[in-house]
Amino acid sequence: MGGLAAIARQLGHDVSGSDQKMYPPMSTQLENLGVPVHEGYQSTPLQSNPDLVMVGNVMTRGMEPIEYLLNSELRYVSGPQWLGEEILRYKKVYAVAGTHGKTTTASMLAWILTDQGIDPGFLIGGVSPHFESSAKLTDSEHFVIEADEYDSAFFDKRAKFVHYHSDVVILNNLEYDHADIYPDLTAIQTQFHHLLRTVPGNGEIIVNADDPHLKTVLNMGCWTDIVSFGSGPHADFWVMPLGDNPSHFSIQNSTDQLAEVRWNVSGMHNQLNALAAILAATRAGVAIAAAADSLCRYENVKRRMELVGEPHGVRVFDDFAHHPTAIETTLAGRRPHVHGRLIAVVEPRSNSMRSGVHARLLPKSLQAADHAFVMVYPDMQWDELVLEKLKQKASVIDSVQTLIEQVAAWVKPGDEVICMSNGGFENAPRRIAAAIEQQRLVQSGGQ
Repeated sequence: MGGLAAIARQLGHDVSGSDQKMYPPMSTQLENLGVPVHEGYQSTPLQSNPDLVMVGNVMTRGMEPIEYLLNSELRYVSGPQWLGEEILRYKKVYAVAGTHGKTTTASMLAWILTDQGIDPGFLIGGVSPHFESSAKLTDSEHFVIEADEYDSAFFDKRAKFVHYHSDVVILNNLEYDHADIYPDLTAIQTQFHHLLRTVPGNGEIIVNADDPHLKTVLNMGCWTDIVSFGSGPHADFWVMPLGDNPSHFSIQNSTDQLAEVRWNVSGMHNQLNALAAILAATRAGVAIAAAADSLCRYENVKRRMELVGEPHGVRVFDDFAHHPTAIETTLAGRRPHVHGRLIAVVEPRSNSMRSGVHARLLPKSLQAADHAFVMVYPDMQWDELVLEKLKQKASVIDSVQTLIEQVAAWVKPGDEVICMSNGGFENAPRRIAAAIEQQRLVQSGGQ
């Protein structure tokens, strides 16, 4: 929604909005764009009778502003519908879909196209250091979008991505998520099938050949050319790590090594994200070697393994991982780089996590960590068996302040702390870094 506000502002509209618990980097971005944000969900901002109300999918019937909106007969639309009708129907759209890696892959693709002089428009669910905001509208025919399968609005239960008029679609991976709206994996696969139904025959589907759940989606029907990527020669293109350096890899096909990438991004999952972005960029006329060269200068989006401090030799990261697979992949990707202990700090904030759907998978996802601290709020009501298993691997804590104090007391120089949440987490990563700094000053007798 912040990105849509940025695009509407760029079109010259007066834009304001409402949200709860705004936090950086989006709150900072909106402030810089001159978009005022009303804290909380009340009807007051709507009493100015705006020309159009863009409704986010967090809003439901019974909420004060929605009831006022309907009773006042104001014009309203979902964000995906507005974007599709006003912007994307006139563009060549590169949509990045999947359970994990959407923001990172879309950011990589937008950077490749920008670095190669194409100047694409984009809408990404995070803030990249390469761009001033998470969204931009340009004169280029090319537009990169992070394509989410979550529903569009309380009045439109279709997945967001069916509105996007996609020409090139990246299917990164597929797992069960969004337990608040989808009953099972099959329901999500159906939504991805609906996405494929919207892609024209002269477009392209770029699919992760390592993922069996995506194969099921393709078998449901596909009318567009498919290019596959993966971790080995079962795919049309694949990545191959080079030597012992986890940040150096090559891109292969059945006959050649096509390019090499040296960068500062960790993890095999990000190598696959990179390959997907490179293949999509070829549809805009960018050669594989040129796209790989651009990625050698790529910097990851904020809150994707973002180093927020290094107090007294303890490196503290802020990361967006919140699904068990993402947590496991993040920790495994970081493990080779850590000389001390690897410490995971997790806030299970997503609806699927809080409901307990993924709770049984959480202990396994923490295996690469030497120790973990997990927030479990009283209203989560995870069953005792899950909590007992989790306590064998992690310290379970019900207060952010207590968590910060315990992490600060536990770490020592050489350790790495990875804080993982898809919410604000009460600014825990930076507060942990500050607490470590303060604790060491006290221990050394400093002021």
